[in-house]
Amino acid sequence: MRYIGVNGVLTEAAKAVIHVSDHGFLYGMGLFETFRTYNGVPFLLDRHLRRLEEGCRMLGIPFQPDKEQLTKHIQHLMVANGLDEAYIRYTVSAGEEALGLPSGDYTRPNHILFAKPLPSTNTQTGQSSALQLLRTSRNTPEGEVRLKSLHYMNNILAKRELQQYAEAVHYRAEGIMLTANGFLAEGIVSNLFFVRNNTLYTPDLSTGILPGITREFILELANLRGIPCEQGLYRWDELKQADEIFMTNSIQEIRPMDLLLEPGGVASHLSVPLAQTESITALLLHDYRQKAGMK
Repeated sequence: MRYIGVNGVLTEAAKAVIHVSDHGFLYGMGLFETFRTYNGVPFLLDRHLRRLEEGCRMLGIPFQPDKEQLTKHIQHLMVANGLDEAYIRYTVSAGEEALGLPSGDYTRPNHILFAKPLPSTNTQTGQSSALQLLRTSRNTPEGEVRLKSLHYMNNILAKRELQQYAEAVHYRAEGIMLTANGFLAEGIVSNLFFVRNNTLYTPDLSTGILPGITREFILELANLRGIPCEQGLYRWDELKQADEIFMTNSIQEIRPMDLLLEPGGVASHLSVPLAQTESITALLLHDYRQKAGMK
């Protein structure tokens, strides 16, 4: 990554800095969105900006989304970094303020834009992965709804735990966290879906999960196909009875899972081959990529 966008200016990566008094650095006061491009165009950008705007309002950070200007900035950054397609991270930090908790709204936020190559994925139909149950619990949101904020310690602790399991490392597994009450929550960087008897299930937002952009979009695609959907409270044992399981995020799209791993070494395989083109996972992946402009 040769260049980073800092407050609208293409900046050499080594010179891309913010002040140590930025409250994003001091207190984690800031939000970010991650998304990817298809054919060089950011996908579902309107939705990402809407979530970012709502979150900034809750934190007292001024933010006026400008989709057209941001898109141009992203494209310039991609060209500068020699990218045809990119993984994009857009961060809005509270900005520099006096040391101590703020008594009012912020006035000078920092906008940081990263563009890097897309990671290799295994989301082609029939290419599945593993899901590792973690002992690290999903923490509760700081407010009424979980924000995609800069204080990411819970996720990082979960990732550190994940790396302790040899099988999980071998299979490049995603980790799944439970709530303190033992209900399925979400992955380290993804939302959870599973299928049982042709019904699509996903944990309810009341579990404290992030209201993922891709999660929302998948529910809409399922509704368009007439697939019954339920959002609720589910246990690990219920997941083990699923016909299909997949995780979602904006970078990996839909990532099928066919192997469940537990801390004690127990492994469970799904019985239904996800390569079947009539599987709900395959149908939703097809629809998602079609909406994204992929043939």
